[in-house]
Amino acid sequence: MFATLDLVAQAPGGPEEDPDGFPFGGWQAPLLDESTGAQIGAAYEGTDALLLGRRTYDIFAAYWPHQEGGQDNEFAALFNSIPKYVASRGRADLSWAGSTQLGPDLPGAVREIRDRHEHIKVVGSLNLVQTLLRERLFDRLDLWVHPIVLGVGKKVFDDGAVPTNVTLLEPPAAGPNGTVHLRYALAEGTPGTGDMSAPDRGIGRDG
Repeated sequence: MFATLDLVAQAPGGPEEDPDGFPFGGWQAPLLDESTGAQIGAAYEGTDALLLGRRTYDIFAAYWPHQEGGQDNEFAALFNSIPKYVASRGRADLSWAGSTQLGPDLPGAVREIRDRHEHIKVVGSLNLVQTLLRERLFDRLDLWVHPIVLGVGKKVFDDGAVPTNVTLLEPPAAGPNGTVHLRYALAEGTPGTGDMSAPDRGIGRDG
């Protein structure tokens, strides 16, 4: 997930990606650098399936089948060769080879494909992501947090988020433009609470 400091993740790639009430489409472009590009490439290593929401799928299906042999050949060859699973309430155009639409029981369908594949990647697809977070149907969360605040737009964690523990897998990695890569794994249980004034913390109520 590509996000701003206030965790807006809507339309990072361009103005036409998801323009509904959002004036900042393409906000990621001025902040891209080689370091972030290398991190993204590494995150896709071993990918054997894509799970996409309908809007992201349509964007990908219109672009990636025509990119093999070009500048983005490595990603194109990968995306074109592996299965693509589409979460959509309507009837999706599945003309991109290897595409399958998931049934109406989305959590059940996702559990089934998780049993079938080792490394499924979700890209963008914010509405789908909300379901995966709510149902705890993820193993890892990669966040690239960019040094801007937009104050408007769809966020990574929306109102449907549930209390969840995650574990930082490796130290945060910052690029030259200030983008920070955070890699988390899903952890057991839900967030605990405590009292910062407890005696064993050595902190008094006055500071």
